[in-house]
Amino acid sequence: KEHEWVFLDGKTATIGITDYAQSRLGDICFVEFPEINSGINQNETFGVIEAVKTVADLFAPVSGQIIEVNSSLEDSPNFINSDPYGSGWIIKVKINNLNEYNGLMSSDDYKEHIK
Repeated sequence: KEHEWVFLDGKTATIGITDYAQSRLGDICFVEFPEINSGINQNETFGVIEAVKTVADLFAPVSGQIIEVNSSLEDSPNFINSDPYGSGWIIKVKINNLNEYNGLMSSDDYKEHIK
């Protein structure tokens, strides 16, 4: 519901913002990342994304430990605009609770949500 997406590979969750969210924000110019090895909790903020139009919090869709941040966004935050589901990913998390992931909206549910 907060416009983040999750791709799960084993216990590693790759997280970014949806194409809809990036289009509403406009040109992304900065991402504030959490510290690697820090913990995040579902539905709490883990960072900030700054666009030409506005600044928005990033919300954790799942709980876990930050294992990687997409440092290429420091020099090229526009990857979020041009490829939000690929090179525009933001963080990778070692997920704590698979039930949180299983309880997330499907992509079809999300499409209905943003109508």
